[in-house]
Amino acid sequence: MTRLLPLLLGLLLPACSGHGAEGLPVPPPMDMTRIERPATPNTALAAPAGFTPAPDIATRRYDVPPARLYAAIRAVAAAQPRTFAHAAYDDRLQAHYVARSALLNFPDLIAVQVTPESGLILWSRSVYGRSDFGVNRRRVATWLAALDAALAAN
Repeated sequence: MTRLLPLLLGLLLPACSGHGAEGLPVPPPMDMTRIERPATPNTALAAPAGFTPAPDIATRRYDVPPARLYAAIRAVAAAQPRTFAHAAYDDRLQAHYVARSALLNFPDLIAVQVTPESGLILWSRSVYGRSDFGVNRRRVATWLAALDAALAAN
């Protein structure tokens, strides 16, 4: 039954039938200052204090060059379970990922942007559903903790 459920969901929700980023359009580069958050509670945003829209989690200014911060957050993303690179705009220090839920293969979209001041914007959002049961916020917090650990280790 656990193998049949993703197949059935794939018929109803096409993006659930793919593997990795399969079935989802490649996102273009984003202007992260123009994020429009939905009214539904299925997103999480981490960004520097004062960012608009207001972040759920404030990120700090990192004491490393932007290129190193970008490489570190990309390594963090690559180490996450069921997370797949979707697009990278290295000249903008921006990357996009798809994370798949373990049971039903639901896709979540994650965008990361490093600012010229070594700030970090991390936006995670569900493709389907009204509520994510806190998954996106936990993901953002997990990535930030892993980033801090990676930077402290180097």
